[in-house]
Amino acid sequence: MSPNRHSRQPVVYALVSILVICLLLLHRVYHEQSESSILSADVPTEDALMRDSKTQIVVASTRSEETSWVYWYFQHWDPQVYVTDDPSAPLVVPRNKGHEAMVYLTYIIDRYDSLPDTMVFIHASRFQWHNDDPDYDILPTLYNLRLSYVREVGYVNLRCVWSIGCPAEIRPFEDEEDDTDEEHEVVKKKPVSAKPIFRKAFQELLPEIPVPPLVSVSCCSQFAVSRETVQRHTKERYMRLRDWLLNTPLEDSLSGRVFEFSWHIIFGKEAYHCPSAKECYCNVFGLCDLSCSESSCDGRYVLPPYSTLPEGWPLIGWDHEYRVYTEPGIRKQGK
Repeated sequence: MSPNRHSRQPVVYALVSILVICLLLLHRVYHEQSESSILSADVPTEDALMRDSKTQIVVASTRSEETSWVYWYFQHWDPQVYVTDDPSAPLVVPRNKGHEAMVYLTYIIDRYDSLPDTMVFIHASRFQWHNDDPDYDILPTLYNLRLSYVREVGYVNLRCVWSIGCPAEIRPFEDEEDDTDEEHEVVKKKPVSAKPIFRKAFQELLPEIPVPPLVSVSCCSQFAVSRETVQRHTKERYMRLRDWLLNTPLEDSLSGRVFEFSWHIIFGKEAYHCPSAKECYCNVFGLCDLSCSESSCDGRYVLPPYSTLPEGWPLIGWDHEYRVYTEPGIRKQGK
């Protein structure tokens, strides 16, 4: 090796090191700028904050559920996140009973005299099998929700597709369970359903309303409602509803499901509440150019094979394959 070549090595190493450091710095700057632009794109504008200042989003959660996404994306809706199994949480319920129904009723009772113009009631997880979205993501549902329409009609379900709940979920008189021990054993072996106990529970819950022969509404206890609609009933009536939930011997899965198929009736809709999918997507979410049948629209919701989404969803699919997923953009102005 020549002396000149040997003397050049430190210089070469130094140049290579400088180059590597520069590349790393450039990569870091690019990453931070990209992340900043993505996050800022999802943050509502000042106009949106002003427009939605009279809306609150009410979340039924447990300690194990991740709810930071609600604060990040919907801070302008003043999140009211109840934690049903943590007595030290800022917002709590009298008892962890009846699933989300206990949260919804407690919120209405606690805020009855200072309710916002519009309330959105949801579960805690962002991705859930029943969310009416191709990726089972509630973000686009909430982004597209037309608050003006909610205030116009008083109550809307956040799910338009008919699968599970429509067109004929419960026939209270036909589905009622027999009181025989043999029949009880058969019922116990079936999947959890409010059908066998709905008539009796409905009479206890809403004694002033005749039990309807047919109850239909798309599942699954996520909806938006106006203040005027909530306040058509007295605070004492909601307290009676919660007392029923606190005292019923029914298991949580059943008492919560009784409410699931009663909210629309409580808020003034007919027992049969199954608007056409096309009408619903257009009116509730402003999605008016869809190709639809009466019960569903192309490219929207598909009933998943399981009620638990795969670990890694939405980036990992049912067969452990990588999925093409794009984070939804901001909601358009003027809705």
